Amino acid sequence: MAEMHQERLDEAFGKNTRVREACANQKRRCLVEFNGVSLHFANKAIFDDLNLTIRSGECLVLLGPSGVGKSTLLRLLLETLHPWCGSIYFDGTEITHLSRERLNKIRTRIGMVFQSSALISSLSVSENLALALRELTSKHEEEIAAIVEEKLHFVGLERAKDLMPSQLSGGMKKRIAVARALVLNPDLLLFDEPTTGLDPAGASQVSELIAHLNQTAAITILVVTHDLHSAFRVATRIAILDQGRIIEEGPPEAIKHSRNLVVRQFLAPGFEDGSPVVNVQKS
Repeated sequence: MAEMHQERLDEAFGKNTRVREACANQKRRCLVEFNGVSLHFANKAIFDDLNLTIRSGECLVLLGPSGVGKSTLLRLLLETLHPWCGSIYFDGTEITHLSRERLNKIRTRIGMVFQSSALISSLSVSENLALALRELTSKHEEEIAAIVEEKLHFVGLERAKDLMPSQLSGGMKKRIAVARALVLNPDLLLFDEPTTGLDPAGASQVSELIAHLNQTAAITILVVTHDLHSAFRVATRIAILDQGRIIEEGPPEAIKHSRNLVVRQFLAPGFEDGSPVVNVQKS
């Protein structure tokens, strides 16, 4: 039964070739740490004593059904939302009680790729990328232009620099959003549901770009998603979020072999609609 289950997973999501990298990540330093984090909205518990670490150089994928708080975790890490209790560390610094000035310095080390891409519609592609460099650095325009060109080249869209966001496809917008998130050379890159709303070709391109960023640019990445195909394609480690806690974490192949009934149901073919996990029965 277990072998049949594994064969179905491999057929559905493919065999992950990044297990060796995941093992190597075990020795890397901790870049982000959530310790005993709890958060409630009214009477609803979003996180309940949540613990999670992100190691330098890894691509951690946070999986879970829609509505369990995956995107909320990104807001906590960016400190646009404050936990009720617990600690959040970035590179050894506890960020929940920092001054505005120190917090903003931390934020410059974190790049964010929003689910909607969030490009400024009135600015061209190159102006979207240049904005953070103009606002947050003292670089000259020649330097800014060179950085914009470099990042657009990295995502394969240097010819799009003069286009407006309205002239871009959904996949192009996402890749431009990645380029924009890279202009300050962040230590950590966050992706919020990166393949949502994209056609299969666009989703595949974005997934390949995420894996390429992690492998060749050695950028630490956190992806939150319920897209299982993308998750197993890019992850060096996967954590499963359910009912406010991480219920299992490990390399992709270990997650595929999980004995946890909730995890097994979530990974079952046909569960990609992101519905809550319910009525799990023992086989």
